[in-house]
Amino acid sequence: MPPKFGTSGLRGLVTDLTDDFITDYSRAFLDACPHGGAVHVGWDLRPSSPGIAEIVIAAIRAAGITAIREGALPTPALALAAMGADHAAIMVTGSHIPADRNGLKFYVPRGEITKADETEILSRLGQNWPHASSNGALCNGQDSAARYIARYTETFGSKALEGMRIGIYEHSSVARDILGEAMRALGATAIPLARTETFIPVDTEAVDPGTRENLAKWCAEHDLDALISTDGDADRPMVVDGKGAIVPGDVLGAVTARELGAKVICTPISANTMIETMADFDRIIRTRIGSPFVIAAMEQALAEAPQARVVGYEPNGGFLLGFLAKGPSGEIAPLLTRDCLLPIVAPLAAARRAGQSLSGLIASLPARFTAADRLSDIPPERSRALIESLSTDTAACAEFFDASGAIESIDRTDGLRVRFETGEIVHLRPSGNAPEFRCYCEASSSDRAHTLLAEYLGKLQFRLG
Repeated sequence: MPPKFGTSGLRGLVTDLTDDFITDYSRAFLDACPHGGAVHVGWDLRPSSPGIAEIVIAAIRAAGITAIREGALPTPALALAAMGADHAAIMVTGSHIPADRNGLKFYVPRGEITKADETEILSRLGQNWPHASSNGALCNGQDSAARYIARYTETFGSKALEGMRIGIYEHSSVARDILGEAMRALGATAIPLARTETFIPVDTEAVDPGTRENLAKWCAEHDLDALISTDGDADRPMVVDGKGAIVPGDVLGAVTARELGAKVICTPISANTMIETMADFDRIIRTRIGSPFVIAAMEQALAEAPQARVVGYEPNGGFLLGFLAKGPSGEIAPLLTRDCLLPIVAPLAAARRAGQSLSGLIASLPARFTAADRLSDIPPERSRALIESLSTDTAACAEFFDASGAIESIDRTDGLRVRFETGEIVHLRPSGNAPEFRCYCEASSSDRAHTLLAEYLGKLQFRLG
């Protein structure tokens, strides 16, 4: 399908991301959104990204605007650099999807664009864009990676992870060097693992069984307290405890929110429901899936109460900070885009401070467990037809979910989320920007959540495959 905006950013096949297409979207963004007179440009490590970035830079300069070439840099580090200078930013990345696809993420000086901004960009496409009387300036970014790391060392302190052995699953993450530097700056011993120059599409919500086996093996072989990684552009964390178990992103989010003293959480409907049972939080706001919807909810909450301690996070682990928070060693400023380092550092630092293992810290939380995965290469029209059928045909819905018992409630905020009288949850949702169909399950034990996931993925494969 042609490139389009999805849950976060514009994505499509590299073959469809032509020079004219990239130029049109870049110029439409500059025409529709504030930019502060300059645009920072960064990219991930997939093979097509540097070339696409040069097209973006040329489009910025042709509009008479300064382009700042940041190079290969994590998305949150790019956003931090741009927002700190009151500038816009464009990140060239396909995030966690395969290397035959790529895309753009757009940032205005306040942070990630909203769905309203997307609408404005789309309304300006297709123009015969004029060339400015003179090209905008071109310069290189300065110390953006170092400033990103300093954000966390200044907040948590240089001894926050002292004595801990942290593995870094480097693969092709654009943050692979930064992760090691950050862990060492926080006092940990960093052990680099499995670097590759071939792009690997790591999805932190759907880690394949072979990778899970390797993660557990590395934890045992290297006597690790934890192992960390990210997706391709490093706005989603992956954290593995010392026993080799992946800590889900929405659990990292809940722990990070608690450590920062947040009181209002904005999170998608698919996130773990443990937070509704935790006394730490005053208000939970559920949204559609995608960081623009989380950001919109955060901005609305802050408009209603500017001093509110608001955060947002997604089940993929990306964490958004909406207030000036206090850490053990200093304050940390808001950052309204998905970040990977904060939800990595905060739980690790909390465990060490409490004298616990990470697995022990997680075990102390309410017993709600999630499991998620996806089916790939599913035509979007087939996915939409299934959701429509299950949403409108009572008999079809009852038949599809009959093995799980009586249905207590159905939520159609985003896809189809079914809660059963047992308290278990199954959530079905087609991807917004890839030919994928996702399934999220929740239960009172990890084994049961994964059993549900396997059962419903099998049903979906039968219906959609």
